Amino acid sequence: MLRYLKKSFYHDYSPHYWPNFKLALPVVLSQAGQMVVGLADTIMVGQLGATELAAVSFANSIFTIGLVVNIGLAIAVTPLVGKAHGANKPKKCGYWLKQGLVANFIFALLQIVLMFGVSFTMPFMGQESAVVQAAIPYYLILVSSILPFSIFMVFKQFSEGIANTRIAMVITLVANITNIALNYILIFGKAGFPQLGIDGAGWATLISRILMPLAFIIVFIRLPFFELYKASFKKAKIRFKEIVSVIKVGVPIGGQMVIEVFAFSMGAIMMGWINQESMAAHQIVISMASVTYMMSMGLSAAATIKVSNYLGAGDWSNLKHSAYAIIHKVIIFMFFTAILFIGLRNFLPTLFVDDVNVINIAATLMVVAGIFQLFDGLQAVWLGALRGLEDVRMPTVIAFITWIILALPISYICTFVLNMGPIGVWLGYLFGLFAGSILLHIRFAQMYRKMSNNTPLGANSEKSS
Repeated sequence: MLRYLKKSFYHDYSPHYWPNFKLALPVVLSQAGQMVVGLADTIMVGQLGATELAAVSFANSIFTIGLVVNIGLAIAVTPLVGKAHGANKPKKCGYWLKQGLVANFIFALLQIVLMFGVSFTMPFMGQESAVVQAAIPYYLILVSSILPFSIFMVFKQFSEGIANTRIAMVITLVANITNIALNYILIFGKAGFPQLGIDGAGWATLISRILMPLAFIIVFIRLPFFELYKASFKKAKIRFKEIVSVIKVGVPIGGQMVIEVFAFSMGAIMMGWINQESMAAHQIVISMASVTYMMSMGLSAAATIKVSNYLGAGDWSNLKHSAYAIIHKVIIFMFFTAILFIGLRNFLPTLFVDDVNVINIAATLMVVAGIFQLFDGLQAVWLGALRGLEDVRMPTVIAFITWIILALPISYICTFVLNMGPIGVWLGYLFGLFAGSILLHIRFAQMYRKMSNNTPLGANSEKSS
């Protein structure tokens, strides 16, 4: 019996491990590049002092909430394009690219206006005045980068939908190298440039984000690989109905991401209520957790791509096995990162700062961060798989329940009512991710049973050029 189960397990899941990994790896490397930029920002700004590091954390916490709405709209392009690609409808892929660009362009402009307005409320968010004064100019520079970054994201998600994750990886890595070099030059005033401090980090980000969509547009125009999609992109008319379809998928994704980012941002703000040392320690641990989370993001993207492709082809067996094969990978990876975080908790923070109080706080937080990463990885992959099924509304409800109703109140109670200090914020995170990973797994199982029972095998796989 055991031999049969091993054989069945190997037969069902092993064919998916390598293809999924090949899809995920470029996304992981792209995420790694972006995380390295974040680490470089933290390390370089950390040399300026705890106030500057806290200002960057504060500004990024607010900025990210607005940015993820457009990122969510861009992510909506992947399941729509992926389903068309799986059904062998290349003309529809180029069509969805145009609708996605229009939808994201409109929302990016709205976001810029709204987020500039938010800057006037930053002095009233309970932070130390020195932190706010340093954060506002940096924040406004970041806001200016939303439009070019959103355009790049649409091209990136389109490319992922047609199962090509390498092009975005190359562009992202080159832009990241540029960003880090500009960081060093502009923050510290090298190569004849003035010393701009944390504003220099903002300008470096803006310049690199302008270069990214320009590079992808050039590649899209000149690379023969995109020729068929480019032709349908040119011919496609902008249709309000289809833009609404993108919005219907993208807004709930953006909403789910906003809820999660809001929860983490509130955690950073609560750390600021304690003191700036706690906020700086929080930024350090978040930066390190973001580096390991890149694998989860890559596997989540692979789940969206493969599930949407198999959905378009009507191949329900491979859809299920591919999704669970990705779950196997994320469990193994996050288990080892948990060991790394806990084992090196006293050493890793010293790479960022030499403030003993900040290091001690960060070391304590890393124990909880090591454990919570397992559930963070699971919920990321289940979210990716559900996006591939174009199931986006219920995951947003689940995110609201687990983060707003459960995690944040627990963080506040542990930190300020039970007087547990900074670790209380992260205990709330841990509980929210644990609950979310379970509920999202249940949702995927329900959706799979419902959709596979109602759709005959191959029903979506009709051929069309």
